[in-house]
Amino acid sequence: MNYQNILVENRNRIDFVTINRPDKLNAMNAQAKAELKQVFESIKNDSAVDVVILTGAGEKSFVAGTDIKELTELDCESGRAFSEGGQAVFTLIENLGKPVIAAVNGYALGGGAELALACHIRIASENAKFGQPEVNLGIIPGYGGTQRLARLVGKAKAMEMILTGDPIDAAEALRIGLVSKVVTQSELMKTAEEIAQKILSKGQIAIKMAIQAVNATQEKSLTDGQAVEARLFGECCATEDFKEGTRAFLEKRKAVFNNK
Repeated sequence: MNYQNILVENRNRIDFVTINRPDKLNAMNAQAKAELKQVFESIKNDSAVDVVILTGAGEKSFVAGTDIKELTELDCESGRAFSEGGQAVFTLIENLGKPVIAAVNGYALGGGAELALACHIRIASENAKFGQPEVNLGIIPGYGGTQRLARLVGKAKAMEMILTGDPIDAAEALRIGLVSKVVTQSELMKTAEEIAQKILSKGQIAIKMAIQAVNATQEKSLTDGQAVEARLFGECCATEDFKEGTRAFLEKRKAVFNNK
């Protein structure tokens, strides 16, 4: 399918998804958000895709936020609907069941930071900047930022970022655990693809269940989360991949997973 604001390319079981509005620093308008939803709904059910790498077009911006013009007419009711719509798209990404790697190649502000937060792995180029500047507009983050940021970096740092609206650079993002790697701009996509290839070498049933188990930490107590973990662990033990993985380890060879 052809999209106006998003590019999608599949190579070797990896979908490369690029927000393509470089003249607007890849800021998301309503159409881009709708297209992003369509793209990930398609990926969720596409057996030819096991990993996604998400980035922005150009070398300046991942996603620089939401198109501000679309915010100006919001009132209480429409504002709530606007927030819930964005939350639904980002929750779809978080619960995709397939790893989504955010390759943050510049500004990740507002909705762009929230989009990165919804991904399972975040790596950044050295020029990347992350921020939740919504208070400068008299609003708060509305696409899950107040929730995911605090869970990821802790309440104190999330409060500072959200209440001041000040951005942080890539080095600080790495220090606080917002990203797992910082590399040069020229190495960003190569590094993302290397991570994707490593994930592809594993049993994809286990990958899906690992994502589900880790995501449960956001919604459940430790006791309930461990119950989810135990259930999913048991389901993994009933797969052919488990038998192959353990047999390959004992035979001192590389496992060949069939995702069954």
